[in-house]
Amino acid sequence: MRHSGQPATHLLATAAGRKAIEAASRQRDPDGLAAATALRAVFPPDLAAAALAQVSLRRVARVKLGERADRLLFTRTGLEQASRAQVAAHHAARFVAAGAHRVVDLGCGIGADALALLDSGLEVVAVEADPETASIAQANLGDRAQVRLGDAVEVAPELLGPGVAVYVDPARRTGRGRSWEIGDLSPSWSFVQTLLTGDRVVGVKLGPGLPHRLIPSTAEAEWLSERGDTVEVGLWAGPGAEAGRRVARLLPDHRLVVDPRAEPLPVGDVGTVVYEPDGAIIRAGGIAQLGADLQARLIGPGIAYLTADTERTTPYATAFAVVETHPYSEQTLRAWTRERRIGALEIKKRGLELDPAILRRRLKLRGPGSATVILTRGTEGAVMIVVRRVREG
Repeated sequence: MRHSGQPATHLLATAAGRKAIEAASRQRDPDGLAAATALRAVFPPDLAAAALAQVSLRRVARVKLGERADRLLFTRTGLEQASRAQVAAHHAARFVAAGAHRVVDLGCGIGADALALLDSGLEVVAVEADPETASIAQANLGDRAQVRLGDAVEVAPELLGPGVAVYVDPARRTGRGRSWEIGDLSPSWSFVQTLLTGDRVVGVKLGPGLPHRLIPSTAEAEWLSERGDTVEVGLWAGPGAEAGRRVARLLPDHRLVVDPRAEPLPVGDVGTVVYEPDGAIIRAGGIAQLGADLQARLIGPGIAYLTADTERTTPYATAFAVVETHPYSEQTLRAWTRERRIGALEIKKRGLELDPAILRRRLKLRGPGSATVILTRGTEGAVMIVVRRVREG
């Protein structure tokens, strides 16, 4: 039974809700039947269920948000879309560096980015279209910022006065689940484009697979990688951004500005070292530039693995020392793993139609040994490269 017609999640911001969460946090397994039975003995069923779900979400959220997660409320969808703490801090730093003072957060979700903006000393007005999510965001922001319930497109003209900066993280879910299709964004892609004119500071968070052809000429595109994961492309316009620039940034410290004049790399045989470029470098189109810096070549046409005869240190790629190289077939790989009694095999692949998890099962690995193999397409067809990880960027 719902209280006052409100979603149970909203009730977690009340005194009773906080007590329910505290009780749920003491449960060893908040997803188990014993925990549900214990909390229902004390709290209404809907509040008990919401509190237990919240504790489970907080445990997951710690990976993204650190210890702060234990003080916030979440929806599952809001947590999926929320920026990681270091990423949100980077967004905020860009607004500060651009001279912004007031930021309107259109589509604030559960408020992760708004909190980072506030932490940086910026004034924030947050907008959220979903009533439950808006109530969660307001609980998370407290009295530090106002959360406006409404459609971003409809309220934007009222809120975007002269000098006001904008941050937009369009929702990327449909009835089919999470989507990376540009046509599924909310607010719409057409509305987002109207913001990127360059007359104000604007930051837009999008999926890292955004095609380059869709990037407005007025915007700078910055692909972000955090802890080895390429998490987004940010489109930035106005002060602090350079129209047409492409940037790969590996948080917290490394930044490569892509040179559009970089010469295409040659393709050649596998050398003594293979480099796996960071995803942000690949997405930003920086392979040729990185390869030139490393005096490396491509293993195969259009394949984002680099190879060289001398290893060089770079933060932008993981280096692997080449141990063996063989023409690839599943039969060859199976024989190789059996001969060496490989029980744990890391499979990295590009340019070949195979699923590493399925392939591992078919190999029926047994033995005390472990290995890493790169399966890709080289100058003479499919190749199997046995490697040893040397250094990570």
